[in-house]
Amino acid sequence: MVMIAFLMGIIANAAAQINGSTYKKEIAEWDNKRLESLKSATGWVNLSGLFWLKEGENRFGSGAENELVFKEKAFPALLGTFSLSGNEVTWKTAAGNEVFIKNEKTTSATIFSNDETTAAVLAFQTFRWSIIKREDLIGIRFRDLASPLLDKLQHIERYTINQDWRINARIEKSALPSVSILNVLGQTTQEKSPGKVVFEYKGKSYSLDVVDEGTTNLFVLFGDETNAKETYPTGRFLYIPRPDANGNTVIDFNKAFNPPCAFTPFATCPIPPKQNILPFAVKAGERQIHL
Repeated sequence: MVMIAFLMGIIANAAAQINGSTYKKEIAEWDNKRLESLKSATGWVNLSGLFWLKEGENRFGSGAENELVFKEKAFPALLGTFSLSGNEVTWKTAAGNEVFIKNEKTTSATIFSNDETTAAVLAFQTFRWSIIKREDLIGIRFRDLASPLLDKLQHIERYTINQDWRINARIEKSALPSVSILNVLGQTTQEKSPGKVVFEYKGKSYSLDVVDEGTTNLFVLFGDETNAKETYPTGRFLYIPRPDANGNTVIDFNKAFNPPCAFTPFATCPIPPKQNILPFAVKAGERQIHL
């Protein structure tokens, strides 16, 4: 009986090690996909400018006389002109330049009307840009697909993977259908929310307001005592699975990640609300990045 118990213990320990190994592999794969996404053509690392438009004409180029200036030696003095009228943006290419939309040369086009889903992507050499709308602001999200930061970012430092930070949780519905979220521009929006994710840590119960972006998972913005010391100052993000029929889910802080603003000054990141600042250090997930 003692031998059987001993063997059973060995088997149990081996199973735990396999599970732990599988979990570390899962997080490693998550890290790789995260890095690929950040460095992709639509990722955050190649952002090289954010220009807000004023009503009327907005000349764009490297020349100081333009309303919108991008100082780059490979950039023409005047590439073209954006014209903003209400919620509509048109583009006109300046003579001597070649700008493309979907691989077709364009001299003029309406590139935005009312919402970002209709925004065109324009291309000049290695540069790409499109229109974004943030409440009453309409601007240009500008990228350089040859940005030197793409080679500089090789990995994202993270805390040691610890399965203790993968915590069973539940979603508790809220009487309010939305949560107020402030962004770095000082704008506040009402975001759809199914309620709070509730979990226990060291014998105490905590909750975080959740945002429903309409995707497979639910979105959480949170802060904790590592912020500005070991992690990004305003906090981090993570996604959690939608709950099952009984409201059960999992919150995995090993998958906590930096906001876009950690990689570029040209993002418009949301900030975790005060009620989502945890009174303890979450030593899991991504640490602060230095580019």
